[in-house]
Amino acid sequence: MSGNYPGSIPEKVTTLHCPGVDIHASQRGERPDAVFLHGFSGSLQVWDPLWDELDGDVIALRYDLRDFGASRAHDEREFSHSEDLLAVLDNCAPGPVDLVGVSMGGAVALNFALDHPQRVRRLVLISPAITGWEWSDDWRALWRPIIEQARAGNMDRARQLWWQHPLFETTRSSNAGPALRASIDRFAGRQWLADHQLPDHPDLDRVHGLAVPTLLLTGERDFSDFLRIADLLAGAAPDLRRLTFPAAGHLLQMEQPRAVAGELRAFWSG
Repeated sequence: MSGNYPGSIPEKVTTLHCPGVDIHASQRGERPDAVFLHGFSGSLQVWDPLWDELDGDVIALRYDLRDFGASRAHDEREFSHSEDLLAVLDNCAPGPVDLVGVSMGGAVALNFALDHPQRVRRLVLISPAITGWEWSDDWRALWRPIIEQARAGNMDRARQLWWQHPLFETTRSSNAGPALRASIDRFAGRQWLADHQLPDHPDLDRVHGLAVPTLLLTGERDFSDFLRIADLLAGAAPDLRRLTFPAAGHLLQMEQPRAVAGELRAFWSG
């Protein structure tokens, strides 16, 4: 899949009409071999640094998850990001693909791989969250004022608190800081007001059944909840390789895109 394309692969922006939602996507080449899933408050643009590093290496698709970025749901009915991903793959990638997910996107990718292993060739989890996680008191204490400000109509203040969150400490101080700030400023904040995701059972209860080869990338200075999730995944998944980036934080694909690209190439080449 990787390393055999002369120069840049042509890329196009497209809208995928899926059940209940119009998905804004950017596709490099036809019939993608890999699909990239962004994290909370992000959009497909959070992949820009890594996307540039991988140009010429992979036929891929990245998209805005439902009601993030430019993707819009048709109504407010309950939904599943994993089922949206299934619709995306049915639309443009009928065969098995590699999934790459960061943070919340990692939770979606893992949930999908557990539900639809026949549609996943390999799995890359970057600082992943996980479906059904019981967040720590420290996380809740930081999250609560963001929600309160957003629901009081102070969305700019909510975005500022999110920008200042310890989760992004290393990204803020890196060369990716301006891109992160721009991404948060673009975030409409709909999910702070109401989250229409269907409830699901905790995926930790079934990670032992993960049937696809998995690469887990974590930053040494990530927030404690995400480090705990990574530890549990590494201890439970049967075919998982974990790499920890020293002095790095949560958004590895933005902080160290060249190093992450190298690890992806090595993993994809077997």
